[in-house]
Amino acid sequence: MLSILKQWIMTGNLSEQITVNNNGKVEAAYKTFSRIKDINPRTRKALSRSLLIRHLDTGSCNAEEAEILALSNPIYDITRFGIDFTASPRHADVLTVSGPVTRHLKIAMERTYEAMPEPKIVVAIGDGACTGSLYNKTYACLGKVDQFIPIDIYIPGDPPSPTQILEGLLLCKMLLAEKEKKNG
Repeated sequence: MLSILKQWIMTGNLSEQITVNNNGKVEAAYKTFSRIKDINPRTRKALSRSLLIRHLDTGSCNAEEAEILALSNPIYDITRFGIDFTASPRHADVLTVSGPVTRHLKIAMERTYEAMPEPKIVVAIGDGACTGSLYNKTYACLGKVDQFIPIDIYIPGDPPSPTQILEGLLLCKMLLAEKEKKNG
């Protein structure tokens, strides 16, 4: 047991960082999160809006769901950032998807995506949704999420930490403001 703990301490976090799938336009805003006083008024307005999330599990191992559930505890408390979950895709700004797409949930995922109002953002959470993971070539799985619906933000990890997920959701606020500005 001590050898495993020692190995874990020495190697640290092996997960990849969050990647943004819009040619890095949000990267500049991401770097300024630590300096609240330096944020320009447009960015401050984007971060002050509320964000409703519809989460969809398309066949994950539930590790991602445990980390998403941890976002609601008093340590992370995502409601203080104006982020909350909704049961209806018609009210959602963001669709978060975890797990590789299984045969039985492909149609439900596509219908959920189509029911969301524009502009919509899709976030792939965990290795299953981002790459298909080791289940990618099994009989029940059809592949990764971006083979069926467009993904805006990838949050890799097996599972990603609640902090990584929270950072990705705050990036969603920035990306949503950019999409709304584009659509006018």
